[in-house]
Amino acid sequence: MAIAQKKYKICLVSECLSTGGAERVAALLSHFFVSKGIEIHHVIVLDSVVYDYSGELLNLGKLKNESNSVANKWKRFFTFKKYIQHNNFDYIIDFRVKNNFYQEWIISKWVYKTPKIYTVRSYFLKFYFPKSKWLAQRIHNGAFGIVANTEKIRENVQAVYGFKKVNTIYNPIAIDVVDLQSREEPGIDFQYIVCAGRMNDNVKQFDKLMEAYSNSVLPSHNIKLIVLGDGKQRKALENRAAALQLESMVLFYGHVKNPFQYYKNAKFFVLSSKFEGMPNVILESLACGTPVVSFDCLSGPSEMITHKENGLLVENQNVSQLTQAIDLFVEDEKLYHYCKGNARESIRKFSLENIGKQWLEYLKINVS
Repeated sequence: MAIAQKKYKICLVSECLSTGGAERVAALLSHFFVSKGIEIHHVIVLDSVVYDYSGELLNLGKLKNESNSVANKWKRFFTFKKYIQHNNFDYIIDFRVKNNFYQEWIISKWVYKTPKIYTVRSYFLKFYFPKSKWLAQRIHNGAFGIVANTEKIRENVQAVYGFKKVNTIYNPIAIDVVDLQSREEPGIDFQYIVCAGRMNDNVKQFDKLMEAYSNSVLPSHNIKLIVLGDGKQRKALENRAAALQLESMVLFYGHVKNPFQYYKNAKFFVLSSKFEGMPNVILESLACGTPVVSFDCLSGPSEMITHKENGLLVENQNVSQLTQAIDLFVEDEKLYHYCKGNARESIRKFSLENIGKQWLEYLKINVS
């Protein structure tokens, strides 16, 4: 008589299901896990859902009132605690940024009784760990493990905090979804390069990119720069473009629902960030067959881009070299077409199926 296979239940905890790379990963993994017969639940803190996801959802953001009173915070906390205890999950995977460390200590001791996995998605560990190694140990003791999304982040976590159970599992990309959405035409009748990201801070450093672009040969070749994204610094960036006399060459398109059509039709993508975790935009651009020029910042780009194979890696924060790399992809057509031809195939290892299988192996789940 055949023995029935265990039905696994996993809870994915994230800030929301919109805007961020961690949230996109949670949404993508939910599709993969459900396709393998695993029951998935999402718990989100903020009432913001844009990404398509699979499984059940507890939206704690809907319980938040305008005053966000202490009583209301405790109500959300106990709702969360009760939900975790009631469902008896096999694993909890936490994708949140964690900057209230006493709150995290309470959650780790009084809510997360199930084997839990903490993900770390930035080289700057202050977003995930307290300075105190003692407190960090108190929060993470008893965890199933810590998962970093790049090797450099894993190495940094181990070097700074001495944790032993730290693994690397890269962000996945749903190549079939990218293929489908990139078929749309953006309705653009000129050549352009593209960049993308939030404008609520200066992490993406679009000002440095505009400086590099203004000093490049692209304006004289009538190759424009399209900037995707929005935020409170957008007006200042538009003013900077005007000061560089680039109003007609640097085009701000704001937040777009489907960025893949812009990536696919771009000559190349440029990443000029101060720092990153594992920037999904690089994977997405390469999946569209578009090579990437990027600062070799901490962390991520060097683990996705092989220099002069599927893109160009530039000395970190060297704006002059960024200009030279941008020029190279215009002036050396042989190199450009070689990198473009390698772009799609170079990210096969990051496919949702491959990364999903790595998660199953890590969690020791057999779905065969």
